[in-house]
Amino acid sequence: MKPSPASERSLRLAPDGVSVLILDQTLLPHEVKTVRLRTLEQAAHAIRTMQVRGSNLIGVTAAYGMALALRADASNSGLESAYSVLIETRPTAVNLRWALDLMRDFLRPMAASRRVDAAYAKAAALLEEDVATNRAIGDHGLALFRELLAKRPKGEPLRVLTHCNAGRIATLDWGTATAPIYRAQQEGLPIHVWVSETRPRNQGAALTAWELGGRGVPHTLIADNAAGHLMQHGLVDVVIVGADRVTAAGDVANKIGTYLKALAAREHKIPFYVAFVGGSVDWNLRDGVREIPIEQRSAREVTHITGVNSAGKRVEVRLTPEGTPARNDGFDVTPAKLITGLITERGVCRASVAGLARLYGRLDRADRGSGGTARATRR
Repeated sequence: MKPSPASERSLRLAPDGVSVLILDQTLLPHEVKTVRLRTLEQAAHAIRTMQVRGSNLIGVTAAYGMALALRADASNSGLESAYSVLIETRPTAVNLRWALDLMRDFLRPMAASRRVDAAYAKAAALLEEDVATNRAIGDHGLALFRELLAKRPKGEPLRVLTHCNAGRIATLDWGTATAPIYRAQQEGLPIHVWVSETRPRNQGAALTAWELGGRGVPHTLIADNAAGHLMQHGLVDVVIVGADRVTAAGDVANKIGTYLKALAAREHKIPFYVAFVGGSVDWNLRDGVREIPIEQRSAREVTHITGVNSAGKRVEVRLTPEGTPARNDGFDVTPAKLITGLITERGVCRASVAGLARLYGRLDRADRGSGGTARATRR
């Protein structure tokens, strides 16, 4: 029997107190499997192959990956080697670098004999802080949802459109874009979610639909290309997405296809919000289109698709003529001018330098917690 998506966190320390248990997201929604990470190499593989995904979860997984590495070699060279391996796994999500910088700076001054226990403790603290900050995002987003719901006919649900998976399995719990949705459900507010399929990896169809279904949230899957049509016909009240990197000026990098939804939302005067923890802000960057590195992924993700056949067997099939070339940009950038507001653990602000400064002030060091008080260095 498949466990409920709400039954456990997406990453946790194993009972042995050493290895790390993750949910293998490459197998969802057809198979729910827990994978044990015992080494640096296994942690790096999990991030690189998207067994774990989502900027928050990637960062915490990397933190535990460093702890696993130090069990084998807690020397200065071991610390630097672990950092070098993990930093190369994914280029766009800034939380990866943020978490690794935080861990390295924390551990460097220590004697090698203290590093392993300290690394595990720090990674555990980042995990718990992520849960708390995502819950706070949910509270701030809930207030916005209440305002929007008040404009709907009595008894009618708030119709929310989301893209990709910024849910609890992309974080450690609650999610970013889904946190207000879950809080609304907790409060008994009527809500319905349009789930955009999110080609080419189909995180909406495979992950968000699985997650919302497991928590009993009313939802309907739509093709990516249907989002503008729904907006045009007045069937969407608000769009909310997550973020893999946010510039100091409020530009947002998120899963490819987010930009088009923002354009359609602007055309139809529909609020477009981005939810993220402050650790996703790259304070070195101002122009997201020019400066945010966009991950180029395998063309096979575009030309092929994986699913389950009538016999219940997991299979991959080719969609295109054999030999068709394909380009696979993993992310796009939505300029701040298209964003109604940013929902963070510290509150809601405009997508601008002034808006982010109001919540976070000027940040000069990447040595604080994942609640958003850290500056990430430029890729």
